[in-house]
Amino acid sequence: MTHIPGKRLPRPGPVLAAVTALVATFGLGLAGEAKAAAPRAATPAKTAGPFDDDRPHGFASLTGGTTGGAGGRVVTVTDQASLARYASAPEPYVIRVAGSIAVEPFGSDIVVASDKTIVGVGDTGEIVHGELHLNPGTHNVVIRNLTIRDSYVEGDWDGKTTDFDAIQMDGADHVWIDHNTFTHMGDGLLDIRKDSQYVTVSWNRFTHHNKALGIGWTSDVRTQITIDHNWFSGTKQRNPSADNCAYAHLYNNYLSGQVADGDPVWTYGNYARGRTKMVIENSYYDGVQHPYQADATAELVQRGSILRHTSGRTDEHGTAFDPHAFYDYRPDPAAAVPALVERFSGPQQRIGTVLRVPGEYPTVQSAVDAVPDGNTVPVTIEIAPGTYREKVYVPPSKPRITLLGTGRDRSDTVIVYDTPAEYGGSSGSATVRVAANDTTARHLTFSNDFDEAAVELKGEQALAMKTTGDRIVFEDTAFLGNQDTLMTDSPKLTTTSRVYLRNAYIEGDVDFVYGRATTVIERSVIRALSRGSATNNGYITAASTWKGNPYGFLITDSRIVSDAPAGSVHLGRPWHPGGEPDAVGQVLIRNTGLPAAIKSAPWTDMSGFSWKDARFAEYRSHGPGAAVTVDRPQLSDADARSYTVADYLRGTDGWAPYARR
Repeated sequence: MTHIPGKRLPRPGPVLAAVTALVATFGLGLAGEAKAAAPRAATPAKTAGPFDDDRPHGFASLTGGTTGGAGGRVVTVTDQASLARYASAPEPYVIRVAGSIAVEPFGSDIVVASDKTIVGVGDTGEIVHGELHLNPGTHNVVIRNLTIRDSYVEGDWDGKTTDFDAIQMDGADHVWIDHNTFTHMGDGLLDIRKDSQYVTVSWNRFTHHNKALGIGWTSDVRTQITIDHNWFSGTKQRNPSADNCAYAHLYNNYLSGQVADGDPVWTYGNYARGRTKMVIENSYYDGVQHPYQADATAELVQRGSILRHTSGRTDEHGTAFDPHAFYDYRPDPAAAVPALVERFSGPQQRIGTVLRVPGEYPTVQSAVDAVPDGNTVPVTIEIAPGTYREKVYVPPSKPRITLLGTGRDRSDTVIVYDTPAEYGGSSGSATVRVAANDTTARHLTFSNDFDEAAVELKGEQALAMKTTGDRIVFEDTAFLGNQDTLMTDSPKLTTTSRVYLRNAYIEGDVDFVYGRATTVIERSVIRALSRGSATNNGYITAASTWKGNPYGFLITDSRIVSDAPAGSVHLGRPWHPGGEPDAVGQVLIRNTGLPAAIKSAPWTDMSGFSWKDARFAEYRSHGPGAAVTVDRPQLSDADARSYTVADYLRGTDGWAPYARR
């Protein structure tokens, strides 16, 4: 596979792009961006949420970054034994926690080794009365989207008899703790100890506890930590407490509902202890005693925060440090923090479902292979702009995958190969094969660039795409080839698979839209290439619809274009694979513009089967190639009401991809 990098779109700020409505509540506006001119349909600007970017920020992003188990095997666990086995393994793993895992004995550790990602599936992944523990020397760990709860021992409010944290790390480096909920544990919720370095703690909820987040337990001054967009609610102290941190950067945190037990000293918000250098920016303190305080030996700089119904210490002294000297960031307005953090902190349904090519995975196929068999949560494979020379197969065992090009235009991201049918059969020639259900592709180009003129073969079929799965969507995609460019099929003749193409571009010359799947091509451009003939420049469709299926191909509200000579291109012919008599093609060309290249008698026979026995029709064709003659069956207005996009696609499950706009 050869990847040719392209220009990436700049990513938006950490939250503002995702929460326009929320920010507008505080009187702020966002400027829109004009769409860039492009030869094909432009990709809409991506709306990014605080959890759309599965890469860490802050200190965890420095000195090589934190990637966790990216590139390793992806496994889904539902029990303690599996979680413990994969978490402690020497090789990288992405470990998806599905449902609730109760840890026994009560309060026990699950040891997490280096190069691991542990992520909850959807928002239901839980670890109950157990701790994730990172031993000294552990590095490159991501823990996301989990609820870790309930190892509290009744009567031990101060946590003096147990050490049952939610997460504890000693001397670890490059750790990202993100979008978790920590509650009701036996000692601290999150303990970052003994010179741990390059840590980011973001978008977590700390709740229903005494000691929330402690950092230190060392006389050295080495820890670098970013703490942002966390919600501390119903906690008493360590929100956080940072002892002897080289750099502690706190921004956009929300402290509310502090436990009120009358303790005048050890009930507090943020605490810079020892020789810590702490910077606090744009946070929100509501009903907090001692919002931020610092030892005489520490340095604390605060700017832009909001204090509401607070009391006690608000210490500021020294110059601390400039976080911008280490990494780029853009704090959200302090006034927006409560709404943002309440909405987006803690586990989220969409986290842990994005795989990136080529960053985390070198090829598109390797990313597909990383999706667990039988996955129930949709997975998006984001493909950076470039040309990927590889063949891709999405097997039936991997449904619910979206292939997403991230360029400005579908032509920016191309998957291409050059296999002809003679070297692998018609199906084997396909650059991309999709056999799984519920597969979607957006903003991509699929190509088979086999050069017909360069090699003399018995057959020149060379597919860019073949599908056999059901509920397949192609949106803002292009398919490039010559003969047999796009095949939409089904696993067997009597099985109906449905495919929906919107805003597509398809080009070819012979049978380049073909197969037996029920297929809708809407608001698209179909280009019939010239083969250099004055009389016959090929066939657009070759349907092999099962006779028991009333719906084959619908090309609607589209344009067929061609630079071939006038009257030299057929709309289609009936394909009966292997002479199968029950494959009786159905094609409707509806509300579509036709060029002068279309023949006056546009349907023709194939392999001894008459086109007149197939189910070919037009309805309201227009343009120079349109006509109403005896050789051009027309659908009546009454029949047309039963041949809509919805009729073709709804099936028995009411599938309506055309409505999701």
